[in-house]
Amino acid sequence: MPLYKTITVNPTTKVLIWKIEETYDQLSDGIVLTRRCQNRVDGMKSDLHRRGFMSVRHLLAVAGYVDHDLFYDEKGKPHLKDGTKISITHSFTFSGIILSDAEVGIDIEMQRPKILKIAHKFTPIEKYRTLVNCDTVMRKLTVVWGAKESLYKSFAEKGVSFLQHIYVEDFSLDEGETVASVVYKDKIEKYNIWFLEFEGFTCGYALIMN
Repeated sequence: MPLYKTITVNPTTKVLIWKIEETYDQLSDGIVLTRRCQNRVDGMKSDLHRRGFMSVRHLLAVAGYVDHDLFYDEKGKPHLKDGTKISITHSFTFSGIILSDAEVGIDIEMQRPKILKIAHKFTPIEKYRTLVNCDTVMRKLTVVWGAKESLYKSFAEKGVSFLQHIYVEDFSLDEGETVASVVYKDKIEKYNIWFLEFEGFTCGYALIMN
């Protein structure tokens, strides 16, 4: 079972990352899905998506949960029946979850040059124009996207714009952390952000500040 990485953020917050190397049938072995989730995975056309979906169920098992412990609200946000906060992500050959007693979010992204073309849609690109190394720009933009995706999942309000409402403070790639906030209507939430890079991927995860 390729549990790739376990990160203890604090005594009540943990990140689990899975490297998806098994077939769908192998990942299905021993996993019992709710009818809703079985219908969902049966409707997926991509084998990679199906495997990503099932790998998350193995991460749940590592954390002591089964699929029946997981449910989604009307906004599509996942919850656990015992009240533990959860966020879920999967991208190509990696998946991850974060569990906490506080609001959290997580995202895994493959590092790809195409992010340079869409950066203006989610962050003020001017701050990156002084970076002459395209690889560094790509990596930083991937962190920003992952951080904003994590906050978007945690905040879970329709109408939130990555560009207009989610702010990520500048950071160094060597630091592995920053802070961010969501400012939307009359609500402001601030988060600590951590990130790590591995095998051409970036994982970012967010924990709301008390």
